[in-house]
Amino acid sequence: MMGDALIKTVDLKKFFRVKGGILHAVDGINLEIPKGKTLGVVGESGCGKSTLGRTIIRLLDATSGSVFFDGQDVMQAKGKEMEEMRRQMQIIFQDPFSCLNPRMPVYKLIAEPLEIHRVYRHSADLSKRVIQLMDTVGLARRFLNSYPHEMDGGRRQRVGIARALALNPQFIVCDEPVSALDVSVQAQILNLLMDLQSAMGLTYMFITHDLLVVRHIADEIAVMYLGQCIERAPAKQLFREPLHPYTKALLSAIPIPDLGQRRKPVMLHGEVSDPIDPKPGCRFARRCSQCTEKCTQQDYPLREVSPGHFVACQRYQ
Repeated sequence: MMGDALIKTVDLKKFFRVKGGILHAVDGINLEIPKGKTLGVVGESGCGKSTLGRTIIRLLDATSGSVFFDGQDVMQAKGKEMEEMRRQMQIIFQDPFSCLNPRMPVYKLIAEPLEIHRVYRHSADLSKRVIQLMDTVGLARRFLNSYPHEMDGGRRQRVGIARALALNPQFIVCDEPVSALDVSVQAQILNLLMDLQSAMGLTYMFITHDLLVVRHIADEIAVMYLGQCIERAPAKQLFREPLHPYTKALLSAIPIPDLGQRRKPVMLHGEVSDPIDPKPGCRFARRCSQCTEKCTQQDYPLREVSPGHFVACQRYQ
C-alpha cells in the first residue's frame, strides 16, 4: 500500500439478505487509495465492484467494517459532518442516460447539486458556475437547454461528470463510466478524466471490466472475485507478473491487435461458487486448475509477496 491515503477501508463487508440466505457481495475488503492516485477495480460482472464503490461513499450502508476519508470515519459520520463528506465524495455512473432526470435540461441537471447544498445565494453566481463546469468538461454551451434524449452518450456522460465536479470533491468513484460508450468516445472521456485529475488533484476509484482501459488510467489495480480482493498490485507490475490463477486468466483474455501475435488463453472450467453463505476456502477453487485440498479448507488473506504486490492464494502463503 502507498502512503498518504485519502480513502482507507478496514475489513469492509456488505451483505444482502436474499432468498436462500445471505449474499456476500463485499466480503472483507482492505485497501488504501493515496491522494491524487487512481485505484482500478476489475473483475467479472457480479463480483461486487460497484457495491464496493457505493459502500465506500455510503450510498449503501456497510454491514460491518470501516471506511476512512482523510482520516475521518465515514460510517460514524452524522448530520452536517456527513453532509460535508458527501460534498467531498462523488460518483460517475455507468449509464449516462438512466442516471439523468429526463425532465430536466442540462442547466438544471448541473445546477441541482449546487442548489441542494445551497452553495450560491444568487442565480447569477449559479449560472456562472454551471457555464464554467460545462466548459471544464468540454460540453458546448449550445446544449445548455437541451434534454438528455437530445444528446449522444458521450455528451450525456460529460453532464454526469460535470455534476460530479460541481461541489469540488476530492474523491470520485468512476463506476464503469465508459462501458456504455463507443470506442472513439471512450478515449475522449478517459482523457478528460485524466486531465481533470491532473488539474484538480482528484482521487479516483475506477471500476471496470475492461483491462485495457484500467491499464491506461490506473496507478494500482485490485482484482475482485465473488466479493473478495484476490490480488492487488501496481498496474505495470500486475500486467507484467500476475500471480493469482484468476488474474492470469483475465489477462490472457485481452485481445491482441496484431494478427501476427498469438497468446494462449487460460481456459477456466468448473462452476462458479455460490456467493450465498459461502463455505470456507478459496472461492475460485472450483474453477482453478491448480487447486489442492488446502484451498478448500480455509480462507487465505492477501499476503504481500513483493513490495506492493499482494495476493490471496495458498501457493504464496
